[in-house]
Amino acid sequence: MAVRAMGWAHSFPVSGGVRAGRRWTRGHLESLAWTAEEPDTVDAVVLAVSELLTNAHVHAHSDAHLVLTWDGDCLHVSVHDEDSTLPLQRDPEPGAVSGRGVGIVRMLADEWDMKCQRHGKTVTACFRPTGARRDDAEARQAGDGA
Repeated sequence: MAVRAMGWAHSFPVSGGVRAGRRWTRGHLESLAWTAEEPDTVDAVVLAVSELLTNAHVHAHSDAHLVLTWDGDCLHVSVHDEDSTLPLQRDPEPGAVSGRGVGIVRMLADEWDMKCQRHGKTVTACFRPTGARRDDAEARQAGDGA
């Protein structure tokens, strides 16, 4: 069985990178068939991208390298920065203006993971759109009936 995937990668500088990252992500998601029927999933992906890029810029003081990969089941959103310190989920005080990014990504994503690497870390969140699973199941059924 062959694995088919498509993806995009882009680096976003510390200055102005978050807004550009959201726009870039939304633009690439438009090329995936399931996104037209799942605007809530698209919004969740864009919000997660925003939080991950912000963490890279604010906490790692690093440019952020964003990779989006669609494998037919999961949209993988990976952000790499130059700081090997893994992010911690905090419990911010009511009214605090920061400290919620990791919690937001954990809540939105179907899965997520963090990995230290030789030169920094990568945080990856996986989003599984329901429409893509339905389309895949229908394609398998059609293949069984042939």
